[in-house]
Amino acid sequence: MSSETEKHQQLLSAPKAAQGRGDGSFEEAVTRAFEHVFDHLDRLHSHVSQSGPDGEDRHLKPGESPTPR
Repeated sequence: MSSETEKHQQLLSAPKAAQGRGDGSFEEAVTRAFEHVFDHLDRLHSHVSQSGPDGEDRHLKPGESPTPR
């Protein structure tokens, strides 16, 4: 199993294991899971974004409509 898959399984099981403890571990586990999700989304956005990582608008190509279809 890949280390990323193992990490995902740990992140998914940690909130369930910490549920009901009352020591803040549940909130910490959920926060870590969301941080990981947002890291993935940031990498995905940087990979597929046509505008670039800073979010600037790209110039239109010749003949390209400014309105998405």
